[in-house]
Amino acid sequence: MSDPNFPKDLNIKPLNAANSKYGTPTAFDDDFDLQAQQDAIHAYGIAGRVWEASYPMITYLNPPPSWVFDPPMLLKEKDRKPYSILELGSGTGIAASCMAEILREKDLLIVTDLPEVCPLLEKNLSRHKSQPCCLAVRPLAWGSAEHAQKIKNEFRSLSLTHIVCSDLVYFPELLAPLLRSLIHLTSRHFSRPDEETTVVISYMIRSLTKEAPFWSTLGLWFKFYPVSYLSPREKPLGDREEEEHEWHRFGSGLDDQVFVFIAHRRPESHQWTVPDSDVDLLLGTGANGKPYPQSDDTFESLLLLSMDD
Repeated sequence: MSDPNFPKDLNIKPLNAANSKYGTPTAFDDDFDLQAQQDAIHAYGIAGRVWEASYPMITYLNPPPSWVFDPPMLLKEKDRKPYSILELGSGTGIAASCMAEILREKDLLIVTDLPEVCPLLEKNLSRHKSQPCCLAVRPLAWGSAEHAQKIKNEFRSLSLTHIVCSDLVYFPELLAPLLRSLIHLTSRHFSRPDEETTVVISYMIRSLTKEAPFWSTLGLWFKFYPVSYLSPREKPLGDREEEEHEWHRFGSGLDDQVFVFIAHRRPESHQWTVPDSDVDLLLGTGANGKPYPQSDDTFESLLLLSMDD
């Protein structure tokens, strides 16, 4: 396959932070402004642009005081246990930049992308090397068991608490490798039996016909649901006020269909055989221990609910 970051007839422009429907992210600085993106697009193609679903991801990771989410991300929780977070397809590193500002001593943040994109991440995240958390940039091509194993070998006690995916569902030929990495990284090889890895996925619909197969198969291996929120004007001051307000799906009410999903591996799926063929994997073959194609309707149901809203 040709370089996915330089598809034929590539013609993209930087994303203007001022146009964000979620407000300007705190991590959006000179490393990610229009000129920085333009230079990065020239050198790194698609990986050099900040993509739309990065904004809701950053808002969820580091919400302003007026925002209330369910479930909350809890990166800033004082008494939590240490987190080990791996981001897939980090691109410019804008979401990682936000997390690095929040994470604390004993937290681990592994930022990954294709080997040829890692220099961009090293550059954009260099100022965070002095942060209390351990920050590491490592190559991880989607679907590559070899790259994943090298990370596991380096961080021998690694037990992933979170996997972050910001705006990664787009090219049809990359959907199966992305799913394969999610299945691999949430296997018992990367987590303790008594602890499930939380997957956080931000997503904006661009071509539903092309992208829907990913969600219909993801739902076989993972339980997933959308993040909800109370808008700043609806934040409750007490139990009585909370009864008068309504939770909304984060991303609803916008012109673009945007979701932030939380996903957890289905416990029974750890016993299933992952097919070697990407075609079979995306068709749902092997799920539920059955050697034929299957699908899950979670995403379809969520879309119908969004239309009702």
